[in-house]
Amino acid sequence: MEHIQIDSLDIKELEVYSSLNEPQIRHYYEPEPGLFIAESVLVIERALDAGYEPVSVLVEHSQAEGNARECIERIKRCGDVPVYEGSIELLSTITGFKITRGILCAMRRRMLPAAAEVCDGLRRIVVLDEVVNPTNVGAIFRSAAALGMEAVLLTPSCADPLYRRALRVSMGTVMQIPWTYLPERDWIGVLKAMGYSSAAMALRDNSLRLGDERLKSIEKLAVVMGTEGSGLSDEVINACDHVVMIPMQHGVDSLNVAAASAVAFWELGKQAQLTS
Repeated sequence: MEHIQIDSLDIKELEVYSSLNEPQIRHYYEPEPGLFIAESVLVIERALDAGYEPVSVLVEHSQAEGNARECIERIKRCGDVPVYEGSIELLSTITGFKITRGILCAMRRRMLPAAAEVCDGLRRIVVLDEVVNPTNVGAIFRSAAALGMEAVLLTPSCADPLYRRALRVSMGTVMQIPWTYLPERDWIGVLKAMGYSSAAMALRDNSLRLGDERLKSIEKLAVVMGTEGSGLSDEVINACDHVVMIPMQHGVDSLNVAAASAVAFWELGKQAQLTS
């Protein structure tokens, strides 16, 4: 298919890029799974590696024959995928487009598997409870993929890992680590049914230090991270098997959840490798 040259974004096929918000894109084919927007060659290629289906491409002129050329050729091999090409001035009218390195790709979502399917045979997983900032979700996924965590489970109120900002911040690692949503109620019970001991990351009088030897002997561990403002609720902390803290100095009592996740994943992922 030849590239479709455009001088306006006022085209029905381009509404997913220019006028629809994230929830509208997510529910585009409702009741079937909707769409998400992948930004940059790196994120798009990781989505293709993971088997996601491209629907259309929006690319800036210079990138079409430049850095994005091979990526576009790969997309075309997936089928009859329209490639819309326009000027940087036109595409810059889409909020945030200038930082995408000149290419966006609308892709179909997939039905998410059950938690038990995602976690089958895994020893170290992450649970995000009410983490609502897409930037934090993306950063946590990137740390999880890099530092030895094997899957991410999210409660329903968490930010969508396939939102544009989450995908961008994760550098596409959302495509590289298994993930799904937990049920709204009794998700701690779901973890227990899968054989996981749960470790709530929180500062309490009975908190174990992150490097505690007792954590090393746990065969299957779910690391539970809480919302940006207040952290985990007392109900969740009390339901978990362990409470774990990151030792800190100078009177600092907390870290941003994304920063805390990197510290926790490094230590607990290292422990899993040493005991495997």
